[in-house]
Amino acid sequence: MSGYVGILVSDPSLQNQFTQVELRSLKSHFMSMRRESGKLTLRDLASRMSSKLINVAVPGTIDERAINTKRVLNPWERNENHTLCLNSAKAIGCTVVNIGTQDFIEGRRHLVLGLISQIIKIQLLADLNLKKTPQLVELVDDSKDVEELMSLPPEKILLRWMNFQLKKAGYKKIVTNFSSDVKDAEAYAHLLNVLAPEYSNPSTLTMKSHLERAKLVLEHADRMGCKRYLTAKDIVEGSPNLNLAFVAHIFQHRWVLLETLDKLMRYNILQLLKNLRFHSHGKEITDADILKWANTKVRDAGSQSSMDSFKDKSLSDGIFFLDLLSAVQPRAVNWSLVTKGVTDEEKKMNATYIISIARKLGCSIFLLPEDITEVNQKMILTLTASIKYWFLKQPVEEKPNGTSDSETTISISTVDDSASESSLEESGNL
Repeated sequence: MSGYVGILVSDPSLQNQFTQVELRSLKSHFMSMRRESGKLTLRDLASRMSSKLINVAVPGTIDERAINTKRVLNPWERNENHTLCLNSAKAIGCTVVNIGTQDFIEGRRHLVLGLISQIIKIQLLADLNLKKTPQLVELVDDSKDVEELMSLPPEKILLRWMNFQLKKAGYKKIVTNFSSDVKDAEAYAHLLNVLAPEYSNPSTLTMKSHLERAKLVLEHADRMGCKRYLTAKDIVEGSPNLNLAFVAHIFQHRWVLLETLDKLMRYNILQLLKNLRFHSHGKEITDADILKWANTKVRDAGSQSSMDSFKDKSLSDGIFFLDLLSAVQPRAVNWSLVTKGVTDEEKKMNATYIISIARKLGCSIFLLPEDITEVNQKMILTLTASIKYWFLKQPVEEKPNGTSDSETTISISTVDDSASESSLEESGNL
C-alpha cells in the first residue's frame, strides 16, 4: 500500500481480523503516541488507541477526561484504562468474553486485535439501520417486511441492500456472503455499474481473469471517490472482513449520499417549476429557450464563451457559467480567483467557485463540482434554470441589460435538450 501510514499486521493469520484503512484513519493518534514514547507496542495500542476507536465507532461513549493520560502510568492507572475500555466496548455491542485487563497488560495480540476488529466493524456498519438510514425502507414491500428488516443484524442488511442493487443490474445470482460469492468480482462490477454507471468500464465484465477484473473494480471505486479497503488479491481470496468493509464504505459514501442528493434535487426541480410558473405570463419555456437565454445573457455582457447544448463538453472548464453569473450580477465573480480551467484540478476549482457564487446569490442548487466538470446534462440544465429564476426575481431596475422577465416554465430533460415538461414531471414522480 503506497504511502501507507498506520498499523501494519505482518502475521497472515491476523490479516482478516480488521481493516487496515480504518486504522489508518487514526494515524494522527498513532503518530502522536509514537512521538511521545519513541515506539508503539501492542500494549499501548490496547490501552490507548482502543478508547479512541470506541469513540470513533460510537461518538461520546467514553468521556476522554476519564482516561489516565500521563506519559508514564502506574499499574493501577493502566488497569483503570483497560477496565474503562473493556466496559465501554461491551456497552457498544462488542463481545468481550474470555478477554480481561490482564490480556491487555500482557499484549495478547489475537485477543487485542480481535476486540479492535469488533469495534471497527461496529463503526463500519453504524448506518445500517432504518433510524439512521430511512432510505433502507426501499428494500421491503410491506410493514411485515419492515419488521423483519429491523430485526436483522447489520451484515444481513448490507447483503440485502447489495442484492437489491444487483437485481436492478440484472445480476441473476444471490450474494449470501462477503467471501466466496464475491471472489470473481463479478457482483462488484454489476454493483458499481448500477451506482455509478458514468465510471463503468465495459472491459470489466468481459475480463476472464478474476484478479484483473478485481483490479478494474477497484479502479471504478477510485473514480467514484471510494477509498480502497482492500486489494484485488483480497477480493479473489475472499477476505470476508475486508470485503464487508469495502461494501459498507460504498453503501455509506455513495448510495446514502446519492439517495439524499437525489431527493433534494427532485424537490429542488419541482420547486423550480412551481416558481417559474408563478412568474409566467402564459408562455411555456422549453429547454431551447433556456439555452438561448443563457447564451444571450453572456453575449450581451461582452463575453465570448457560449454553450451549444446542456451536454457541451466545453462547459467542463466552468468559464461559461462564471460569465453567466457575472452577466446576471457583475459584482458576483472575483476573476482573480478564476483559473484557466485546463487541468482537472483547475476545472474542479472553478466548479466549486461557481456553486458557491450561485448559492451566495440565492440560487437553491443541489449539485456537486463533478456535475459541472463531467457535464452532467440534467444538472447543467438545472443550474442554468436556477440562475435564470434568480435573475427573474430581481426588480427590473436592478437587472443588467434590462432583460425582460416575461418567461414562464421550463422543461428539464434527462435525455436531450428538447424534451417537454412532462418528461421532468415523470422523472420527478409528480
